[in-house]
Formats: sequence, C-alpha cells, structure tokens
Amino acid sequence: QVQLVESGGGSVSAGGSLRLSCAASGDMYSSRCMGWYRQAPGKEREVVAVLSTGGGSTFYAESVKGRFSISKDSGKYTIYLQMNNLKPEDTATYYCAAGDQPCGKQAVRKGYGMAYWGKGTLVTISS
Repeated sequence: QVQLVESGGGSVSAGGSLRLSCAASGDMYSSRCMGWYRQAPGKEREVVAVLSTGGGSTFYAESVKGRFSISKDSGKYTIYLQMNNLKPEDTATYYCAAGDQPCGKQAVRKGYGMAYWGKGTLVTISS
C-alpha cells in the first residue's frame, strides 16, 4: 500500500513563501504521476501542479504559473512544492497525490485520476 505524508504548511502573509514536502512510502513502482492539489473552503478540489515521475515533465494550474514550482528528489518518491509570492486566494488545504495514470490525462488534471492521497496540509495566507 502507498502512503503519502505532507508537511510544510502554515500561515504567512501575502507575498511570502512556503515549501511543501510529500514523502511517499510503499509500492510506488507503478506510479507515473505525482502532484499537488488544493481545496479551499466551499470550493472544489483543483490541481495545482503535477510531475511525471519518469521524465519529470510538469503541469501547472494557470493561477500558480510563475509563482509555484514542483520538484522531485532524484531516486526518491519525495516531491516538493515551492510556493512564492503567495496570495490570500492560495489559502487552502493542499494534498499530495500519486497514481499510475500519466500526468497528461484529463482525469489527473481534473483531480480524479489519482489513486493515492495524503491527508493534507493547511496553507493560510493573510492579506
């Protein structure tokens, strides 16, 4: 079984930065895509950024392009989300996810194509 554990959430002022980490354990051999999603109160879950575990290609939501960066430890199934120039609208619970579908699949980008999910870490941005 796969387990994903997020860390690094917290509260910062607008314009600040945070770095989220997600450590995966278990049988990750077939996982082709890992990434970050978020869900704000009263809103649907949305993709933030995903990364192909094989080739390293990435996809970002338009709202975070140029501000967030997803990366992966070489040889490990640990991913990071560097978040810069944070805005109040970035406030949400951020979830790490992994799955065996390619990151390019619409299901993955819509948020329902991942098989494994972490419990989430809260990010709060004050104005």
